[in-house]
Amino acid sequence: MNLLLLGRGKTGALVAEVAAHRGHEVRVLEAEENRGGSALTLDLLRAIDIVIDFTTPEAVLPNIKACVRAKKNIVVGTTGWHSDIPNIRQLVDEARTGFLYGANFSIGVNLFYDVVLTGATALRHQYSGQIFERHHANKKDAPSGTAAELQRLIRDASAADVEITSFREGEVVGMHELVLDSPNDTIYLCHDAKSRRGFAEGAVKGAEWLAGKNGFFNFRDVWQQL
Repeated sequence: MNLLLLGRGKTGALVAEVAAHRGHEVRVLEAEENRGGSALTLDLLRAIDIVIDFTTPEAVLPNIKACVRAKKNIVVGTTGWHSDIPNIRQLVDEARTGFLYGANFSIGVNLFYDVVLTGATALRHQYSGQIFERHHANKKDAPSGTAAELQRLIRDASAADVEITSFREGEVVGMHELVLDSPNDTIYLCHDAKSRRGFAEGAVKGAEWLAGKNGFFNFRDVWQQL
């Protein structure tokens, strides 16, 4: 496929590497070339099969809207925009294009979500819970999209609101922990990313899965089909 990658940060660079390794043609559009989505013209996108966005919360919405207008399928790994999901879903449905997003494209994190869903039942049995998340000092959003997704899953499973505590320090790739505490014991559930490659591999596999599809998809709901 011909892929257009928006953003060449630490994860974006790995996405480009993984995509090339899997036999795809990759073009990268740097942030300074695409302010406000201005570079995403019909001419530029004509030869592109899938767009992959790993930019910033400030840049992602104009990018999404430009790609949807051009009827190009897009995979969005950027977080910090999820309050706009209802509006974006409507645009995608009206354009009859394909859209895949996720708080986290790591297979390990999506397995961790399932573990957390099981653990959340403890909150019905006199346990209290708290989420801790740690990321590198330059991460733009806090709490992380992954932590917010954990909080939502726990709320849906237990009707309990669990507080998130965020830390931004050094070069931490990403650590998420759910602590469940009772007078009798404490349960620690943790996912610690060793590198960003898991995120990149999931995003590229997601792009391969999205090819030729219409609809609005959450990676959490489709990752087992990859």
